[in-house]
Amino acid sequence: MKSYVPSTPAERQEMLEAIGLSSFAALYADVPESLRLGRELNLPGGMSELSVRRLFAALARQNNTELLTFRGAGAYHHYIPAAVPQLASRSEFYTAYTPYQAEMSQGMLQAIFEWQTLICELTGMDVANASVYDGPTAAAEAMHMLTGAKRKNKVAYSAGLHPDVIATMKTYARFSKTELVEVPLAEDGRTDCAALEAALAGSAGFFAAQPNFMGCLEDMAALAELTHAAGGLFVSYVNPITLGLLKRPAAYGADVAIGDGQPLGLPLSFGGPYVGFMAATEKLVRNLPGRIAGETVDADGTRAYVLTLQAREQHIRREKASSNICSNQMLCAVTASIYLALMGPAGMREVAEQNLQKAHYLADGMKQIKGVKLRYADTPFFNEFVVEYEKDAELVNEALKRRGIMGGVPLSRFCKTDAKGALWCATECNTRDEIDLVLNVLMEVLA
Repeated sequence: MKSYVPSTPAERQEMLEAIGLSSFAALYADVPESLRLGRELNLPGGMSELSVRRLFAALARQNNTELLTFRGAGAYHHYIPAAVPQLASRSEFYTAYTPYQAEMSQGMLQAIFEWQTLICELTGMDVANASVYDGPTAAAEAMHMLTGAKRKNKVAYSAGLHPDVIATMKTYARFSKTELVEVPLAEDGRTDCAALEAALAGSAGFFAAQPNFMGCLEDMAALAELTHAAGGLFVSYVNPITLGLLKRPAAYGADVAIGDGQPLGLPLSFGGPYVGFMAATEKLVRNLPGRIAGETVDADGTRAYVLTLQAREQHIRREKASSNICSNQMLCAVTASIYLALMGPAGMREVAEQNLQKAHYLADGMKQIKGVKLRYADTPFFNEFVVEYEKDAELVNEALKRRGIMGGVPLSRFCKTDAKGALWCATECNTRDEIDLVLNVLMEVLA
């Protein structure tokens, strides 16, 4: 098998001579010697295409994809209709990238416009952007929206946000000199309103998740009211599947609605790629990061799509820019758009109802098992809930795995002192027979 690089050694030397260099090492003349490795990389020799395929096939066989999945924690196992990947894999979409000569890419601009429209319909907000990398990125970008809009460097957030979301916000805050204040959860698993009132003093706003990481449904209207009373902006980090049943962010006064679009037709895929959505009220339209596509008419009166807004500071005064997001997750956004259009309001409601009913059926069954209890038994939840075992959660998890079940994720992976807690999830993909099987196996494991 020949090299994967198509040019010959003679052609490469000819290219070097054309730019006045004698070797590839000369390309790095401006890099100080102290920063150079000074030796060849410790890499194995090249392999043929056939050998590479064999290697990856062997690695793939190590994966177990047959486990019954009862785990979420930010990445959810939902059914994806066959039409979604079929349409999304068309070459017009599959090779998509952010258009730099925007108006030349009418099809892509229309796809962005449709995504924005669907996100606005889903959240009830006035305007949405062309998407960002994932949910945590959306949260970090929204944090800068708040500080930019309010001219304050303090932002409060609920401890009920996903740990990965919090970590990403902290990374962005560290380099933008933003003060982040965590508001703890109360004993019922929801944001402590008394602590929130104290944290809001002098802040640009507040972030809360619906549902929160513990699966609990927050009183978002009350949180929004407290935030607004303190002069701040309220950001709702929402699971989009819940919006088939629960109130939309606009209905309880959210100023910004964000989240991860993974539940909308995107496979788990070992962690990505996913897509972050961002929507806001009209008064915050100029604070939204990234791009916004719009619809207009051309000189002949024909419908056309344009790049309506993007932050000029990204290009002209970069040091003053509140965001340097210049790209978007177009393929994932198209996939999620196809899913939303295919499901429609009735389909989204049915999926949400099945998630709600199956999770509650699972939780009700667990209440009857000796050695396990619901941590927040009196708090409403959607499709996730926390249980406490009498045994170590990691040991229970391993025992379930040996029986072909991916149970609730042990919370010790997020908080080392929480050794007996586990976050369980049920979606429309879990059948009643599977749930009954899990309950019986769990009973055996905890006996």
